[in-house]
Amino acid sequence: MSDTSRTPSGPDTAIDESRLEELIIEAQTALPVELPALANRCACALGLDTALVYLVDLQQQLLIPLDEALETLPVDRSPAGWAYRTVSPQVVEADDGLILWMPLIDGAERLGVLAVRTASLDGVRMRRSRMLAHLFAMLITSKRAYSDWLAARTRTATMRLPAEMLRAFLPPRTIGSSRCVSTAVLEPAYEVAGDAFDHSVVKNVLHTMILDAMGHDLNAGLTTSVAMAAARNARRHGADLADIVGSVDQALARWLPDYFCTGVLCRLDAETGVLRWVNCGHPPPLLIRAERVLAGALDSPPQPPIGLAGPLALVGRQVHEVALELGDCVLLYTDGVVEARDADGAEFGLDRFTDFIIRSSSAGQRPAEVLRLLIHAILDYQRNQLRDDATILLFEWNPQHR
Repeated sequence: MSDTSRTPSGPDTAIDESRLEELIIEAQTALPVELPALANRCACALGLDTALVYLVDLQQQLLIPLDEALETLPVDRSPAGWAYRTVSPQVVEADDGLILWMPLIDGAERLGVLAVRTASLDGVRMRRSRMLAHLFAMLITSKRAYSDWLAARTRTATMRLPAEMLRAFLPPRTIGSSRCVSTAVLEPAYEVAGDAFDHSVVKNVLHTMILDAMGHDLNAGLTTSVAMAAARNARRHGADLADIVGSVDQALARWLPDYFCTGVLCRLDAETGVLRWVNCGHPPPLLIRAERVLAGALDSPPQPPIGLAGPLALVGRQVHEVALELGDCVLLYTDGVVEARDADGAEFGLDRFTDFIIRSSSAGQRPAEVLRLLIHAILDYQRNQLRDDATILLFEWNPQHR
């Protein structure tokens, strides 16, 4: 295929539909390493100059170019990072025109940004840049599931085996619909073993789960991996919440009888706002309403951790229920979040944790950005040396966007 990247074109030039079709067909079989060149050819076909793809790293601190010859960009101190953080286009002047930074979004998941160079900007060029960003977000999402190269590009350190195994099971950081959104973060990114999260939307029902296994080794990772697989297997067979937890209990008792984990599993009906949950020896979920924590709203009588067989095992798990109100947020977390300590031994604490969430949310930050900022604040508090895994999952019922 000839490279027409230097062919002059603009918004007044009709798109060559045959050329565009040819590129889209090529994209289906393109190797991930070929995406940078493909992005430029697609930009040209749309009357733009060039396009560069940047993906966010595992800890959401850097935007890493797919073109290995380019420099990384900071998420917190760059126009590209502003586009990523706010999920909004950002335009900056360049020597030979303009650079339009477009967020790359897969549903509710932030993947990175697309840098589009253009001589000038108008409504047509903006629309075509948005189309290009949508196309490459879909391409990256479809190819990263099987591409070690894409996974490696978003890493800045060597990952330990337990973390590698566990992350293979994790879902995207953020999922959602017009009625609800769920987002999570997990640290330390390259050494985590015992913590895990899961979330899934089934029709109009949001399922969420957070787990904390005993230990910090490969067995801890195995425990949470088996627990997630068992929960998904039961969920996909239509099991109710109590039966899902029961399936995880049975799986751990059978395959890893010497190991267990604490956890909270939730089921939110996004049509009605009815929340049902089961707490298995874990810190209770927190309910945030109208910028304050409703103390004890989601507390429940203690139940044994998941996987404890014998006299501690329950015949059936107790399921609790509450009706959420519009805009309510629910927080699930592991104890490593609040037990992070500074150099003087002072804990980060529950109050500091919830206050950060409330202040960031009230300032207009999106849920995914709230958790990104929070986990970095926790790492800074403990000087990037967490003594325990720290996992946070936040979901919001927000049906006003119907």
